[in-house]
Amino acid sequence: MIISIASGKGGTGKTTVACGLASVIPNSAYIDCDVEEPNGYILLKPEIKKEETAYKLIPKINHDKCDFCNKCSEVCEFNALLNLKTEIYFLNELCHSCGACAYFCPHQAITEVKRETGKLRIGETYNNALFFDAFLRIGESSAAQLIKQIKNSYKGNRTVILDSPPGTSCSMFEAVKDSDYCVLVTESTPFGLNDLKLAIIVLRQIKIPFGIVINKYDEQFKKLDEYIHDSKLTLLLKIPFRMDVAESYSTGDLPTLIIEDYKSMILDLFDKVQNEILENEFAL
Repeated sequence: MIISIASGKGGTGKTTVACGLASVIPNSAYIDCDVEEPNGYILLKPEIKKEETAYKLIPKINHDKCDFCNKCSEVCEFNALLNLKTEIYFLNELCHSCGACAYFCPHQAITEVKRETGKLRIGETYNNALFFDAFLRIGESSAAQLIKQIKNSYKGNRTVILDSPPGTSCSMFEAVKDSDYCVLVTESTPFGLNDLKLAIIVLRQIKIPFGIVINKYDEQFKKLDEYIHDSKLTLLLKIPFRMDVAESYSTGDLPTLIIEDYKSMILDLFDKVQNEILENEFAL
């Protein structure tokens, strides 16, 4: 199974839930896809066994061969190449490394060269769970390709927990798009409700089944409960706001390891997710 943990906004407790699942699921693999601010390692405390540099391919133009025919600019869907008639100007921030410019250049004036985008790390946690994360290089504007690389670092049959970046941008889409199921973590606030709705729109468009976890639950905020009920959404778990849980993760300790009833809640969450996945498979 591939289970993604996402949220429409930051600060909902998504990583705490994701790391909690990785700690209670036997034979799991945790992949931190929040490459701009990975922090799963703080809670899981893995032993890093491998670290390597990540690259992307970008075009290099030989102006001695180029006659400025404009073919490269025409085939670039992301407008990363501008034909200035005296040179082809390359915008690295817009390049998605699709390779179309090099492939379609009629004069073979374009080759692809490596550009460093960040670091990949692979390790293992205390309970033999596999651990993967990545750090986007400072100055890089696009995280999607690095997310794809860290996801592809694991090939196996373990239960995979994908810790998605917050929000509903390309980074979130890249993280969750291959999931069997997505757990949306929200909070009992107007911002939490608003951004939950945005995340649901994304998941429905890409047809990924999902359920909701309300973290730091506040029963006085009725609008979230009403929205979930009226929209007939799957509510997987309510985690009440508790000082012992807040103190645990604020000091870098995973709540599932030191708070027994919190561990029971996360185990129950995993059981519900498994049942949801099985029901969706039977429905197909």
